Amino acid sequence: MTFSICVRERYTDDAGDDRVRFGVAVTTRLPGVGALCPFASEHGAVATQSHTNVKLGREGITYLADGLAVEDALDALLAADEGRERRQLHGVDADGTFAFSGDECGEWYGHRVGQNYTVAGNLLVGPEVVEDVAAAYESTAHGEAPLAERLIDALAAGHEAGGDKREDLPVQSAALRVTNTEEGDRAEPSYDDLRVDATETPIADLRETFETAVRGYEDALARYADEEE
Repeated sequence: MTFSICVRERYTDDAGDDRVRFGVAVTTRLPGVGALCPFASEHGAVATQSHTNVKLGREGITYLADGLAVEDALDALLAADEGRERRQLHGVDADGTFAFSGDECGEWYGHRVGQNYTVAGNLLVGPEVVEDVAAAYESTAHGEAPLAERLIDALAAGHEAGGDKREDLPVQSAALRVTNTEEGDRAEPSYDDLRVDATETPIADLRETFETAVRGYEDALARYADEEE
């Protein structure tokens, strides 16, 4: 019912320190996916879907914070899950990647593990959805656009390839989260945690929400910069 992407990107912050950013984005032909599937923190990103078990995402992020590698954390959670053959679970941490698709997921289902990212989907029109999401991300992985924007581009590619095959379910949703390992008081951009919970045009609406949030964030920065002067 869903396709999603998790990514890891290394960069240098304004102080010259090496940092990592993590991102996760998801869309489905059901409302409210942002409350159930995408999870991210300064330790990694995880997506849980297909007969979604929210516990896998929440505890996966907690395990990463405890220092477990993403492969060990998510594999351990699946080993204890009696419904694991109906699950899809994938994610990234600072060093590794993990992806699992159970044998009882809805056709078409599958996943792809690339360099610094994972993509997975189920109940799709075919493998081209996952392949196009991956290709779209790879083509922008070293771009200057914000990761949130590039994640929307990746979802758009999968959506254009056919996405979720259940055309009898018009109400859809989409969400994204981006985090990083930077410390201190700097506020996270207000466009790094966005959801569109119920719409018939999830990708277009998520993009519009992102563009509006960017404008609001920049307006706020300018307003408070003027006050400080």
